[in-house]
Amino acid sequence: MKRKHINFYSLVVYSILLNAGASFMWPLITVYMHNYLHKSLTLAGFVMLAMSISMIIGNYLGGKLFDGWEPFKTAILGSSISLISVFLLIFFNGWPIFSVLLVLVAFGDGICMTILNSYAASSSSRLSRTIFNLLYIGVNLGIVIGTLLVGFLLGFGVSIVYSAATIFYLILLAITLLYLNVDIRQIRQPKQKGGVHKEPVSHIKLITGICFVVLTVYSAYALWESVISVRMTSLNISFEKYSLLWTINGFMIVLFQPLVNRLGVYIRMSLQIYIGVSIFAVSFIFLIFARTYEAFLIAMIITTFGDMIAFPGLPAWIDTIVSPQARGYYQGIYNVFMSLGRAVGPVMGGVIIDVVSYESLFLTSGFLIIISLIVLIMIGIHNRSAKRIPKTD
Repeated sequence: MKRKHINFYSLVVYSILLNAGASFMWPLITVYMHNYLHKSLTLAGFVMLAMSISMIIGNYLGGKLFDGWEPFKTAILGSSISLISVFLLIFFNGWPIFSVLLVLVAFGDGICMTILNSYAASSSSRLSRTIFNLLYIGVNLGIVIGTLLVGFLLGFGVSIVYSAATIFYLILLAITLLYLNVDIRQIRQPKQKGGVHKEPVSHIKLITGICFVVLTVYSAYALWESVISVRMTSLNISFEKYSLLWTINGFMIVLFQPLVNRLGVYIRMSLQIYIGVSIFAVSFIFLIFARTYEAFLIAMIITTFGDMIAFPGLPAWIDTIVSPQARGYYQGIYNVFMSLGRAVGPVMGGVIIDVVSYESLFLTSGFLIIISLIVLIMIGIHNRSAKRIPKTD
């Protein structure tokens, strides 16, 4: 039986479960392939690239199916693909089936990520800003849970790790079946002819600017997950201390994000994003001079504050721009650029480090973020002055 309203708290739980399950995958790939399967780091990098591409396809397909098919059936499809693939990893974790199943998990997760944002954008129980801020807390809480568990469970064997991940995805499917069978048509406005192609040009330009920012900030964020660990260990800072930075990042977000949410009510959404992205860019300029653990800790704290202020507002801003019948499509586009940034970041990092230096990489990342932000601000000012877009408060 279809529900009439979206249960928002079920979306928060969905977010926690999805990101906890996904966090069992990504941190394990390089270590498992190199230390257990005895494959090269280059091959591990190609597997991660294939996963990112698969996730991008899932992001896009999830948005198209949400708008053009059945949101509930699309949600079941995504969570089922991830669940079956992770379950098979318990028994088939040798090469090359390991990589094939990981690519399938990423595809299912890509669908689920877009579905989550699209359901959240369709919820009328809270303001878009509040909804995406709370989902953002769920994302990071899930990452903290998954990252901590995978580090503890790997000592018992990779099959135990994927058994635990299977439990998370099984509960995710249960949440989908119990709470996501919602009549979206009652919540949305009547569908117009032409669908997503009838969005005003000014809206498309602004969304393009937002996606440009998403691409640069997530490609830079991916450096924290890849090359910065190598940078720190080359400076004789232990990997355990590097891992601790992510624990601090997660707990800061869980503790301080509610405060950021309260303060955000008094600030225009666009201005909040400008401030957050600026702080995020500064953290990469700071990394140019980081040589001690304390310096990297400060850089992570600056990164996290920029992250908290800006990142939740990006999908919320898109939601305030587009028409209700195009939400799934444009949330899918947002997730495509997020996944693309995560794919491009490590590749860009490796090339620049090999050719030039770490300092050049951090300077380039900060510069690209600032350029994308300036472009977005200019588009926003032009649209606002022309009075062609509504306020995004």
